[in-house]
Amino acid sequence: MSETKDIMTNAPRLGEMGLENFAPYLMNRIMGRYNAALRAEMADLGLTTPQMRSLAVLSVVNGILIRELAVYAVVQQSTLSRALDTLDQTGLIRREPDEQDSRATRVFITDTGRQAYDRLWPHMSQASEAMFRGIDDNQRRAFVGTLQTMLRNIRKHDF
Repeated sequence: MSETKDIMTNAPRLGEMGLENFAPYLMNRIMGRYNAALRAEMADLGLTTPQMRSLAVLSVVNGILIRELAVYAVVQQSTLSRALDTLDQTGLIRREPDEQDSRATRVFITDTGRQAYDRLWPHMSQASEAMFRGIDDNQRRAFVGTLQTMLRNIRKHDF
């Protein structure tokens, strides 16, 4: 505990380091711009950010438990539940009880959901590429590797 107190006492304050040197602030700004770049395309498909994130995750990890989807999509479970209700009603996903635990539910992307995601993916890819403009492949790999390490350092789940 005293080590944590020492770190907190000796660490520069935000005003001293500046927002432009505070990684969490920069990451939030970047993700805010990324989401804003997709807003029109999501609106054309009738999707919200939590719905878009859910479809994106399900396009890669289909049939996962709702609690896992909440982690992967970085969405609070109550918000995710509302997003999934709409996605289910519009036929973009389907929910099924888990075979091992009847209290748990698995979520699957439907063909219609995959088509919606496939329409959105080029815009997601383009917005991602715009963030890396002027950054060479080595820097990009190093940056993504750093982000992966940071996630491992702070994550609370095995995935």
